[in-house]
Amino acid sequence: MASTAVAQPPAVRTAHPQAWSYMLLLALLALALGCSGLPSPLYPIYQSEWHMTPLTITIVFAVYAVGALGSALTVGPISDAVGRKPVLIAALVSILAGLGLFLIATNAWELMLARFLHGSAIGAITVVAGAALLDVRPHDGARNGMASGIALNVGITITVFGAAAAAQWAANPLRVPFAIVGAVVVLMLVAVIVLVEPHTERTGGRVRLQRPSIPKEIATDFWFSGIGIMTAWSVLGVFLSLYPALTQHATGHTSVIFVGVVVAVMAAASAASQWIGGRLDPRTAAITGDLGMIVALLSAIWALHTGSTTFVIVDSIVLGAAFGLAFGGSLRHLNDVAPADARGRVMSAYYLLGYLAMGVPTVIAGALSSSFGTAEVFPWFAAAVAAACFAAAVLGLRGRREAQSDLEQTRS
Repeated sequence: MASTAVAQPPAVRTAHPQAWSYMLLLALLALALGCSGLPSPLYPIYQSEWHMTPLTITIVFAVYAVGALGSALTVGPISDAVGRKPVLIAALVSILAGLGLFLIATNAWELMLARFLHGSAIGAITVVAGAALLDVRPHDGARNGMASGIALNVGITITVFGAAAAAQWAANPLRVPFAIVGAVVVLMLVAVIVLVEPHTERTGGRVRLQRPSIPKEIATDFWFSGIGIMTAWSVLGVFLSLYPALTQHATGHTSVIFVGVVVAVMAAASAASQWIGGRLDPRTAAITGDLGMIVALLSAIWALHTGSTTFVIVDSIVLGAAFGLAFGGSLRHLNDVAPADARGRVMSAYYLLGYLAMGVPTVIAGALSSSFGTAEVFPWFAAAVAAACFAAAVLGLRGRREAQSDLEQTRS
């Protein structure tokens, strides 16, 4: 009996020709967030040696967010059109320029310019490398999201603790950390130059920048994820800028290494919780994280009030774990639904919300701290963000009920 041949659909590329490309992209994400947190343990030194106010520190931090916002508005469509690789190369060159400025800086405006360059570059890397991961492994969105979140936090953990250790024992604490990271960036730049372009579906046409937009079919999913990154990154902004000096004052520890430990354990706990939370439904993980951040933020007020080193460290771990679930869950959910032809602009819109949430509350907190004192302002900030986390959890629970209702109607 003759058999009739059935036409098979064309094979879909699921792997990049260079087996190491996936790990390189994760390493780029780790490098990006590592550079974002690099100055955090050094801010107390800048404050004491350069006599910088809390407002100046938060402006230095917020300028980074402004640069990242510019990238979030532009690099997604650019990389969709011309490819991921040219954008990544430009971003790494910009990071090197910013590190060079840190090495020669003698006043605050040079720090601001360096942080602007880093914000632009890091914003580009988080958006474009995140989209490139989906290019390399297009059918593994949720796992890509989990791996991205872990890489981001591992980068902060290693870089912040390393910078604190170098600053603690190096002869020139405001120069050595940036020189070490600069050498790593050069190696990464060489790797990206030899990388085969991962975005084979690029249009190659004229780049048309437009206001952030998302495909209508994923609007509900996007806003659930968007609320997740906004609540999480509003916490991250203040904890990477004002919190280090605040913990020193509360506990009496003046060493830079203590600041590095506080930030590093928070980031490490976030990475661990995202790995563990990868086994959970993304929406469930995000809601759990929002509720956990409420507890951790309110506990942070008590930990600083007591001045207990143990309480501060433990609360930083709890906050990091909750942050990891909230951010990681939202990112995994978005990666799972982003269409192939719009990955760049979806990631741009997502990180645009994140950098807005990171920059605006940080500047407000810094301005108020300069007038009233960081210790007096922090409890109000923590309470306000805790309320936002509660709202995010409520919206997430409502969205889950609606999704379950839609599923039941489809089945019936």
